[in-house]
Amino acid sequence: MTCRIAPICRLINGQVVWLNVALASCIQSTLDGAVLIDVEVLPGSKRQGIIGFNQWRGKLTVAVRAEARNGMANQAVVHVMATSLSLSTSKMHVVSGAKSRIKKVRIEGVHSDHLIEKITTLVEG
Repeated sequence: MTCRIAPICRLINGQVVWLNVALASCIQSTLDGAVLIDVEVLPGSKRQGIIGFNQWRGKLTVAVRAEARNGMANQAVVHVMATSLSLSTSKMHVVSGAKSRIKKVRIEGVHSDHLIEKITTLVEG
């Protein structure tokens, strides 16, 4: 289920960008400059990608083809998110929820506003 809630406006790199307020709730910046994203994983899916935002859980929904065995789905989540967001897999890893569908993914070297903008584009088309 995707969520379309009133956007907020921010000035990013001199341009006005509309951001999804609900989507921003699943993204947190850390003191060391990294970003944490709350993710709900759908392992064993027919298609892969960032497919939406679960408004009830406040999580980004990521579908992966890999089954949830031996950490294969965790590796797939990192690969799918890195590919979708045009980031390096070396800057991204699962920090909690290794054996759960609900995970927290840490991304280094990117600003949270930039991620919100990219994810909003992916989720809302």
